[in-house]
Amino acid sequence: MKSGDTRSVAQHIEALRREIDEHNHRYYVLDEPVVSDAEYDRLMKELSALEEAHPDLITPDSPTQRVGAAPLAAFDSVRHAVVMRSLNNAFEADEVRAFDRRNAEGLAAAGLLPSEGGVEYMAELKFDGLAVSLRYEAGQLVRAATRGDGQTGEDITANVRTIRSVPLRLKGSEVPDVLEVRGEVLMTRKDFERLNETQQKRGDKVFVNPRNAAAGSLRQLDPRITASRPLRFFAYGWGEIRVRRDGQVDLFRQEAGDAEMPRPTHSDMLDWFAELGLPVNDLRRRLKGADELLAFYEDIGARRSSLPFEIDGVVYKVNQLAAQDVLGYVARAPRYAVAHKFPAQEETTLVEDIGVQVGRTGALTPVARLQPVFVGGVTVTNATLHNEDEVRRKDVRIGDTVIVRRAGDVIPEVVASIPALRPDDAREFRMPESCPVCGSAVERLEDEAASRCTGGLFCAAQRKQSLTHAASRKALDIEGLGEKLVDQLVDSGRVKSLADLFTLTALELAAYERMGRKSAENLMRAIEEARKPALERLLYALGIRHVGETTARDVSAHFGSLDAIMAASEEDLLAVRDVGPVVAASIRRFFDEPHNREIIAALQKAGVEPVHQAVARQGKQPLAGKTLVLTGTLPNWSRDEATRHIMAAGGKVSGSVSRKTAYVVAGEEAGSKLEKAESLGVTVIDEAKLRALLGRE
Repeated sequence: MKSGDTRSVAQHIEALRREIDEHNHRYYVLDEPVVSDAEYDRLMKELSALEEAHPDLITPDSPTQRVGAAPLAAFDSVRHAVVMRSLNNAFEADEVRAFDRRNAEGLAAAGLLPSEGGVEYMAELKFDGLAVSLRYEAGQLVRAATRGDGQTGEDITANVRTIRSVPLRLKGSEVPDVLEVRGEVLMTRKDFERLNETQQKRGDKVFVNPRNAAAGSLRQLDPRITASRPLRFFAYGWGEIRVRRDGQVDLFRQEAGDAEMPRPTHSDMLDWFAELGLPVNDLRRRLKGADELLAFYEDIGARRSSLPFEIDGVVYKVNQLAAQDVLGYVARAPRYAVAHKFPAQEETTLVEDIGVQVGRTGALTPVARLQPVFVGGVTVTNATLHNEDEVRRKDVRIGDTVIVRRAGDVIPEVVASIPALRPDDAREFRMPESCPVCGSAVERLEDEAASRCTGGLFCAAQRKQSLTHAASRKALDIEGLGEKLVDQLVDSGRVKSLADLFTLTALELAAYERMGRKSAENLMRAIEEARKPALERLLYALGIRHVGETTARDVSAHFGSLDAIMAASEEDLLAVRDVGPVVAASIRRFFDEPHNREIIAALQKAGVEPVHQAVARQGKQPLAGKTLVLTGTLPNWSRDEATRHIMAAGGKVSGSVSRKTAYVVAGEEAGSKLEKAESLGVTVIDEAKLRALLGRE
């Protein structure tokens, strides 16, 4: 074929792709088809024939490539460039008003609250599907992942490519270099019903509800199965974005706050996504103040049953991105957003017994063992009673008839008992005085609702949690000891406490799944290095309630040795900076539990000897009361090391630059934080000047 003919075919193929992509967008995103199904099928058939005749012209973003790739052996892991956080929930109007009040107070203090109308929000639907992250590079879809634990998810790219509402290539003139868009994969009610009819005719498993159908379809190892399922996608947020400006590539992250975002508001960002061809749900509103939020909630609640898809609430997000940055985040969720949940479905059933479940952090939770009941789309046999006070408040007894609901449509809970149906032999519940798993004493603080097992280092229920925590980077930093290996070590019975880690051998470790000789030897080196930890790291690794990194550092610096800490009275502990009665009592109770002392003795016997620290100097510290920001790569210190030195000198380390920042410590490849510091007139220093401030020249 002549080169001119080849160019003509390539141009025709490209024109067909653009036309089919536009029809897909109109049908699956806009719900405004302009051609018949027969005409659409004709276009697809023509494109398939041309690509079959010219396989060298097939591209990954062609509409023909949505049919599904070969089956996978397993999903690979994907680490999100920006954490996929969950949302805090609100169930009552008062909680929404409190949310709005906190935002208004925070923004007023920062000078960002409008003079009239209150805080502006973007109100959206809370879809009942599966959260995913899609990564586009140069406008093309390159990866899709599940939310997972928020930091690491599963690579489901092959499956997401089969969803026709997901563009394989972004459109428009402002396509970013990188766009990591977050959203929900779901199934409409009608599509769900059709799928179940098909499944039933085939004799295959039918799904309980659309969410389960969507989640099950998206996690198929064979993408061809996913391709046969009618899945939809809606975008509602983002992670990492890279935009080229004046020859430079600017990096933006939703929670970084160190550069101006491509658009100033959340609503503008969603409009931009729609311009790029991404599906964004139209039922979203810009609102002001709690009254408008609650009105939106009532309106959507009244329309809930008529919507084409399942939702379990609405979401409110502060609209201005600068305001979001000021309000910031807590550990697992943004402060500037909340999910306002709808009331859950409810049913009645019998309480056959009340047991106690010991959680990974030692909390004892009463659990009602129920006569099976179908509620909220699933069969429920157990329901949480939260804590002893809740059992008393709801007056739930063994033998009672109770109302059960799936709180937030997720966790089954007992709402209330029905005393009028109570039998004469109904029995009251009593919280055990010792842990049902390990026999350690159960404690309950005056200001806490939860009862807890005090044998944190010993209790089998807490074993995996305590080992994973102890091995973490900020504790003993045992690289290579991840959750999956911890599961194997505990499940096999080889490791029953933290001390047992230090009795392992490379030969033993090599026998575990996914280990091998080299991995085992590397892990053994990490374990050996952990035998001489800094005292503050060991104290943090013990997992004492209320003792975080800062408290562990302060207590270690004050007492200087583990023996001194173990012998300290509550009064002694109260002399440590920022240690109050709750923390002092928690430390004292931890070391008073004989099981915990046994594990510490076993650690010492295994050769774990913390590096003792000099007792904290009296008088003013060089960085007392000052806030520093680290950016770039320092020549000698890692960020963790620099942070520890700054904190030991009384300073604080922040992730963002403001006018209150005392110093920005800049290393190589310093990013936009350096530019922001210069624009605000904040003093910028290097590592050498930081060492001088610390007296460590």
